[in-house]
Amino acid sequence: MQMKHASLVVGLLAMLGANAAPLTCPANGVAINYPVSKKGDQQDNYHGTTIADPYRWLEDANSAETKVWVDAQNKVTQDFLGQIPERETIKQRLTKLWNYERYSVPYKEGGRYFYSRNDGLQNQAVLYTMKSLSDEPRLLLDPNTLAADGTVALAGSAVSPNGKYLAYGTAASGSDWNEWKVRDIDTGKDTGDVLKWVKFSGASWTADGKGFFYSRYDAPEESAALAGVNYFHKMYYHVLGTPQSADPLVYDRPDDKEMGVTGQVSNDGKYLVITVSKGTSPKVRIYYKDLSRPGAKVVPLVDVFDAAYTFIDNVGPLFYFMTDKNAPRARVVAIDTRKPAEAQWKQVIAESARTLAGANMVNDQIVAEYLADARSLVKVVDRNGKLVREIKLPGIGSAAGFGGKRNYRESFYSFTSFTNPTTIYRLDMKTGASTVFRQPKVDFDPSAYETRQQFFTSRDGTKVPMFIVSKKGLKLDGSNPTYLYGYGGFSISMTPSFSPANLAWMEMGGVYVLANLRGGGEYGEAWHEAGTKLLKQNVFDDFIGAAEWLIANKVTSPSKLAIGGGSNGGLLVGAAMTQRPDLFAAAIPMVGVLDMLRFQKFTIGWGWTSDYGSSDNADEFKALVKYSPLHNLKAGTCYPATMITTSDHDDRVVPAHSFKFAAAAQAAQGAGDAPVIIRIDVKAGHGAGKPTTKVIEEVADRWGFLSRALKMNSPAAVAAK
Repeated sequence: MQMKHASLVVGLLAMLGANAAPLTCPANGVAINYPVSKKGDQQDNYHGTTIADPYRWLEDANSAETKVWVDAQNKVTQDFLGQIPERETIKQRLTKLWNYERYSVPYKEGGRYFYSRNDGLQNQAVLYTMKSLSDEPRLLLDPNTLAADGTVALAGSAVSPNGKYLAYGTAASGSDWNEWKVRDIDTGKDTGDVLKWVKFSGASWTADGKGFFYSRYDAPEESAALAGVNYFHKMYYHVLGTPQSADPLVYDRPDDKEMGVTGQVSNDGKYLVITVSKGTSPKVRIYYKDLSRPGAKVVPLVDVFDAAYTFIDNVGPLFYFMTDKNAPRARVVAIDTRKPAEAQWKQVIAESARTLAGANMVNDQIVAEYLADARSLVKVVDRNGKLVREIKLPGIGSAAGFGGKRNYRESFYSFTSFTNPTTIYRLDMKTGASTVFRQPKVDFDPSAYETRQQFFTSRDGTKVPMFIVSKKGLKLDGSNPTYLYGYGGFSISMTPSFSPANLAWMEMGGVYVLANLRGGGEYGEAWHEAGTKLLKQNVFDDFIGAAEWLIANKVTSPSKLAIGGGSNGGLLVGAAMTQRPDLFAAAIPMVGVLDMLRFQKFTIGWGWTSDYGSSDNADEFKALVKYSPLHNLKAGTCYPATMITTSDHDDRVVPAHSFKFAAAAQAAQGAGDAPVIIRIDVKAGHGAGKPTTKVIEEVADRWGFLSRALKMNSPAAVAAK
């Protein structure tokens, strides 16, 4: 249904509390005196429709007025959370659960192995190197030494082909802005090279080890660094020992400010493969440059945004790509650069009923990673696509990694599930045998828990899967505190993974549910597109359908059901709680996109229009305003107990989204005392690189908040530990 102008105005007046008759909401135990959030008179005209934006002033995170508001809100939140007796017990248990070794998947370059390790409670993982798997690992880079509070994280790394240098990027306080430096691997000392204003980029070395390609934006004005829009991505080449100002521009797109450019040097060192993207759309263009020919020009290979293309490797002029061109669940093709016409492409791996999620070339074979109903399946085929073997995985879960080069005889991968901590395996590419490389030990008994996959029917008849994880022997009487989590966007697949946070929740007697919503990539590009733009409501319908199934089948009940999600998942939670507040007792929208009419006006938000559409488009505006969480709050409604979370350095989804939503939700909450609080972290960003101490504190607050909102018994299981 399309919302008419008159009803829209009425809805907005209700949001602001004009002549609203408050409903009677159930008592929740604690009344809160919220800070005053003044209402301005800002109004905007969208295609003939006037929209009020009374909290526009909160978009200026640097203003003294906003800072006072933030401090006041944080005080209210901390006072509220401080009254929850279970919070400290939960935090202690989380600290114990988190204290286990965690490893990244190793990679090999220049005759050395590299991997990261966190010994348990380190704020940041430490990078190690060794020349053979039997050697004692040597510490190469410890980000914990870069900031006393652990808020500087390693954001990327690349080793030169000769194994002599490490280029590494760091992110401060969770920002997307990275600073790149170079370290001599033998001496462990930095060379003095410094690259600034790098964003959405790695580093790719040339074969001679003299320098690397990277991408950046022009330096922003200081006041706009965390909120200003980012346009005109450019790729440069940095020569070691020279200042960044001398870096030559390799490729950019002055014809389109929204295009992003990244470069990857082929494993044989001969080609620079350039991927040109537009926002977050998976559809890209591919260009290349012959690095063996001085002065060679950039050549188009795929010069239209018609599909996704991921470069795998090359055998001379034959380039291998994973693509969803004419294959929504993806396939592998080989393109001969001498005969690049699509009619000449060779199909290597055909599309199948399962979604092809990744492909790498190792041992002159292709390792193909599939998703079968959001669970991993891995096959090895030769370069003609003939099956060599299926890799036997330890169980139902998620596998990742499988990197390497065409002449390598080994690879490494990780495997995890809801109840199995991430274990790292070495894969012998000749025999197909997997052996444990690193396996952590966590203080819990996995046999006490069970996972089941359940399909439910969404509003339009679509079958949607979800994972339900709990202690064994779950009683279906509707009394189980349940945390329903989802994302549903940007073709991102949500698959099983181990989480100390979720384990603590289940130890408290909670049920954890992960829904595989449309908008994700679990079933390929068609599944993704079914949850975008004018079809975005499908995602919310799927999430609501999951909740209704859980309630109808007595896994839980509305008074025991909480929902959570971050970023695009924060939008999901905001939309669900405003559309069906009756279904949920609690909601936790984390770093969410909550103002769907203005998201494109900050940092990289314009890049999300491929999934959301834009309020600048009349038809898309009509869809956006119908579900935008900020614009669908209505005064006097009994909203669930809500804890909004954001961070002061979030330059992905700027905190203004959460600030404005919190102010409006506090004003709209009906009579009663279900809390609407906002937790604003400091020296933190969108989530990546967040120190372990901050993660544990945030999760303790989340579960403490839910223990009160869902009226859970004292977490005896936690206390007993």
